[in-house]
Amino acid sequence: MKVRSGRTVRDLRRENRTAVLQHLYFDGPLSRFSLGPPTGLSSGSVSNVVGELVAEGLVEEAGSVDSAGGRPRTLLRIRPQSRYMIGVDIGETRVRVELFDLALTELARVETPLALDGPRRVDRYDVGVVVGHVSAGITEVLDRAGIEADRLLGVGVGVPGIVSRTPEDGAVVHGQTIGWDAVPLERLLRESVPLPANVTYYIDNGAKTLGQAEMWFGAGRGAQSAVVVLFGSGVGACVVTDDMRPGRAVEWGHLTVRVRGRRCRCGALGCLEAYAGAEALLERWREAGGQPLVDVDEETALTAMLAAAYPPGQGEAAGPGSDATALAVLEETAEYLGAGFSDLINLFQPERILVGGWAGLQLGTRFLDSVRAYATSYALAYPAAHVRIDLSTLGPDAVTVGAAALPLAEFFERGGRQDETAAQEQTPMWRTTLRDRAAPS
Repeated sequence: MKVRSGRTVRDLRRENRTAVLQHLYFDGPLSRFSLGPPTGLSSGSVSNVVGELVAEGLVEEAGSVDSAGGRPRTLLRIRPQSRYMIGVDIGETRVRVELFDLALTELARVETPLALDGPRRVDRYDVGVVVGHVSAGITEVLDRAGIEADRLLGVGVGVPGIVSRTPEDGAVVHGQTIGWDAVPLERLLRESVPLPANVTYYIDNGAKTLGQAEMWFGAGRGAQSAVVVLFGSGVGACVVTDDMRPGRAVEWGHLTVRVRGRRCRCGALGCLEAYAGAEALLERWREAGGQPLVDVDEETALTAMLAAAYPPGQGEAAGPGSDATALAVLEETAEYLGAGFSDLINLFQPERILVGGWAGLQLGTRFLDSVRAYATSYALAYPAAHVRIDLSTLGPDAVTVGAAALPLAEFFERGGRQDETAAQEQTPMWRTTLRDRAAPS
């Protein structure tokens, strides 16, 4: 049966369930009475939907609240243990796998460093090795938490590179900087990981999953538009605007900032990533006469560089004993990043630019003031005056949180029914309106 709008009764029921679930998730606990105005549903419709969700174990009672002149109203909330998600971060230094309940509370995690062995840097990104790390991690987190795989909503995976999709292989990763040329990652994971056929993989760029997490739960809440920057071995960004919701990963790190400049990992000359990524930063310090640690991972080497530039006990400022070469390289990197930020400001005119990723978080507040100053000096005056540049707030786990939110988003889109086919290539209504409901940060 169809209603006048062309939607079926089934569509309307799914939309009603979606509205109730999303408001309970982001604004709950709420009473049945309080659910009426934000969802636009009648009291009878709210009661019917809530009754279904309680019967299915998705919603539970959470105490009560006094009402004006009447009996107390029962509060409702999403039942965290009703479903589970896995988030995977295939990063450039490690593979992180985390298991979450429906409230995105971490239940178990496994981290596997990507080895530095081998004559070529790309050896550590051997596809079979990485897929093995992911497979072992998924099995281990489920075993640790005692969760059956059939209770998973899905597995979200953040990857370095561009993700396309084909009917035969599903998600295909084009990770030029790590030597991945059209890697059929979804098919390989399906073949390697012993999960039920109905558990879906959601594979997307890591910068986008970071952006998803920050816009939902972190420093992006309440913003109409934002750019979330992933600063690790390389650099990337997720742009969230009216035209790019729920967010689009952009290869910001491969904008040309210097004609005939340094060679980038992608093979081109003069990319931002060739100057501003952590790998390039350490290499430039070495070329300038510095002494980066060798035979250690990049995170440890960057920590040592920061300690050389800002010796312990001196707080956020340089002083006696500081490595002048390390300071000069860091300052130059801040200028390159600031120039890169100015491009983002001029192109997208965001309210906020948020810096995340392990390297961005390590550099922290001592680095951000210089980046802000350079960004303002290079950008057009009006958009520069209306943007705020801050650190992200979710820490190093943001990519896995955002990855786990991908199956959660589709679950809500289906109205909490795991067996319904999700609408493809559409932006769900609840995602579009989330920015207006989120509390300002």
